[in-house]
Amino acid sequence: MYGNDAMNYLLSLSKEIIKKRKLIWDLSKADFRKRFVGSYFGVVWMFVQPVVTVLIYFFVFQMGFKSAPPVPGFPYVLWLIPGIVPWFYVSEALNAGTGCLQEYNYLVKKVVFQVEILPIIKMISCLLVHGIFVVIMTVVFLLYGRFPRISWIQVAYYSLAASVFSLGITYFTSAVNVFFKDMAQIVNICLQFGMWLTPIMWDPAMFPSRPAWLDQVLKINPVYYISAGYRDSMLTGHGFWERPFNTLYFWAVTAALFLAGLKVFKRLRPHFSDVL
Repeated sequence: MYGNDAMNYLLSLSKEIIKKRKLIWDLSKADFRKRFVGSYFGVVWMFVQPVVTVLIYFFVFQMGFKSAPPVPGFPYVLWLIPGIVPWFYVSEALNAGTGCLQEYNYLVKKVVFQVEILPIIKMISCLLVHGIFVVIMTVVFLLYGRFPRISWIQVAYYSLAASVFSLGITYFTSAVNVFFKDMAQIVNICLQFGMWLTPIMWDPAMFPSRPAWLDQVLKINPVYYISAGYRDSMLTGHGFWERPFNTLYFWAVTAALFLAGLKVFKRLRPHFSDVL
């Protein structure tokens, strides 16, 4: 019964998304633009913190610790960027999506408005930013003399995977955050731990004396699949079909999280306008 209800709700939501796709796109573009309204440097600030973050980790791990590149033949910075770019996207999507119902409370209170599209609007807005970072990542590879390869197209698949994964969690966190305001802080703390557990800046191969089970434990984290996929696409050229178990595991976990998130969102939705 739970599975049927969730699937019916998902089908209904899918039809609503198709029906209101223009509204969703217009609201997503407006959300993207309003981030920089009133800021003197505008869109520049969107890049400052991520670029500074990359530079800090580059100097700490490459210049300070003299870490050997996890992928032979590629400098550390080219290994770091494909791992951290999807993390920026997932992190921003979860942070922004968790508070989307409060931010758009005037829409939530409208009886005729389908509030389920608000997390989607936030996700698309973050995806626009992510698209710019993917372009920057590609430019960096070209500047390092790396010629384009067909596997780079695979980044689109992993971007989709990151979007579905983030959206499923966001449905849960945004709904709970209406009633439990500390949810936003919990998400932020979990993301801080997640960045080190994925891993993003380091690789198990950097530690030859690591326990044998560490590699398998790290793969439990679904974001590991996304980060490793970006690196496969940009560095080694491996396809996602070459990791069938990891691919099946990721989509099974993502589907479960998505359906569970939708279930919680649906159950709490009638009370949103009263609390907000």
